[in-house]
Amino acid sequence: MLTADGFDKAFIGTATRCGQPTLAVYSVDKCIKILMKRDGMTSEEALEYFYYNVVGGWHGETTPLFVESISFTEACESYWEEENERTKSEKNLDSSS
Repeated sequence: MLTADGFDKAFIGTATRCGQPTLAVYSVDKCIKILMKRDGMTSEEALEYFYYNVVGGWHGETTPLFVESISFTEACESYWEEENERTKSEKNLDSSS
């Protein structure tokens, strides 16, 4: 199992799927707090660094997962907003052809 260096205190468990390797799972909120405390970053700097350098790194199929804590309702709303945007984009592409 591949782990994220320097984020041991943000580790919240593992994730498994049928036929796939077990993945390390980390809390995004805890990772951001670690960067702010350990590296003296502002929240803005920590977020930018985290999403570009940590989440943005792909190390194969065992790359760790980073979970944002949101409610089920928030997740559903976010999904439908993204789905509506995707549908609008597809319609725009179809009409421009």
